[in-house]
Amino acid sequence: MTITIEYETEIPLSISYRPLIEAVVEAAVEYEACPYEAEVTVLLTDNEAIRQINFEQRKIDAPTDVLSFPMQEYPAPSDFSEIEEQIDAFHPETGELLLGDIVISVEKVLEQASKYGHSKERELGFLVAHSMLHLFGYDHMEEDEAKRMEKKQEEILQGLGLVR
Repeated sequence: MTITIEYETEIPLSISYRPLIEAVVEAAVEYEACPYEAEVTVLLTDNEAIRQINFEQRKIDAPTDVLSFPMQEYPAPSDFSEIEEQIDAFHPETGELLLGDIVISVEKVLEQASKYGHSKERELGFLVAHSMLHLFGYDHMEEDEAKRMEKKQEEILQGLGLVR
């Protein structure tokens, strides 16, 4: 599995973020029973940079905590039955499934950890787990979808000991 992590802000997170992100990505891939080796890119940035990306990609001129950019389309969330039919689904050199990109605001991690009264590790882990589920095709536009996603996020995090 290839997990590329870029830290592009001068705001210190002051935790060992790399092993945490890797553990959550790997746990989500395993939890969703992905039958392929996978590739994910995670960018840690600040509110201004994520605001710009949010505006460019979604026409929302505001910072957000996390953005997910899935590279695959699924008939249903985590339904890998048609992946091999998709053009460019796999990295040409490694053969890994290209899941997509995650962008996280370090400022929001710090703000939300304080706001919700839990650790920075728990907040970062939550955002990575949440985004990974988006990369597998889950969404939370409808109430039943949101509940399903919340349950999966919590189970992934509990498996890693990242509880509130």
